[in-house]
Amino acid sequence: MVAMPAVERPLGQESVLQAFLELDTPPGFKAELIEGEIVVTPPPDGPHEGAFSKIAKQFFRNAAIELDIAGNKGLITPGGRFIPDGTVVPDDHFDHLESWAPAAGVLLVFEITSTNPHKDREPKRRGYAAAGIPCYLLIDRSQGRVTLFTEPENGDYRAQTQTDFGKPIDLPTPFSFTLDTAPLR
Repeated sequence: MVAMPAVERPLGQESVLQAFLELDTPPGFKAELIEGEIVVTPPPDGPHEGAFSKIAKQFFRNAAIELDIAGNKGLITPGGRFIPDGTVVPDDHFDHLESWAPAAGVLLVFEITSTNPHKDREPKRRGYAAAGIPCYLLIDRSQGRVTLFTEPENGDYRAQTQTDFGKPIDLPTPFSFTLDTAPLR
């Protein structure tokens, strides 16, 4: 992740948002606004994309409901403009929405840590909770574990379940299946 260079005088919240929305990133890169900081991330590496695929396949095969999984869908949250690695929604949820969509109706987001895992562990977790997203699944590659955050309240999640790669983790309703983390090792 690369933070954008500092400016000579601080920008107000509206100016930062406007600068962010006008940003022209190189092909394959993604830009996010995380707690007032513009963060530009290079394309993910192969193991990151492999982890995405392994997680997404399990949702499609095992979830108790019809759903869609968007990779890199822009979400508007109280913590900024986030692009989760995976956004799980009811079938057809995003079909008529703009590139930056409200978080309402999102069932679960997942992040797979990359170059700056702190952003996924702290500010993005708080932003997803503040947006009322019921479940946040963190695939922490550097720590070799998966954490499921649930019960968003007052800007954070009240409950979490954590397991090491290789051990299963139960996903709540409406998914109602056990996620196999062994393929993430």
